[in-house]
Amino acid sequence: MIKTLTFALMHFTIAFVVTYLITGDLILGGLVAIVEPAVNTVGYFFHEKIWSKLANTPQGFAA
Repeated sequence: MIKTLTFALMHFTIAFVVTYLITGDLILGGLVAIVEPAVNTVGYFFHEKIWSKLANTPQGFAA
């Protein structure tokens, strides 16, 4: 669990710093640091569902 938390902290920090460096806006940097990982998490959920469904087809990933 510690590894997951440190990875999340790193992700938030990178999102904030990159956005801040591009825009110079602290609020926008904070907003992106919160929203982007949340959206990414939802995307990952659906990616895993699709991946699992494809992996369980007779042809696997060859199709």
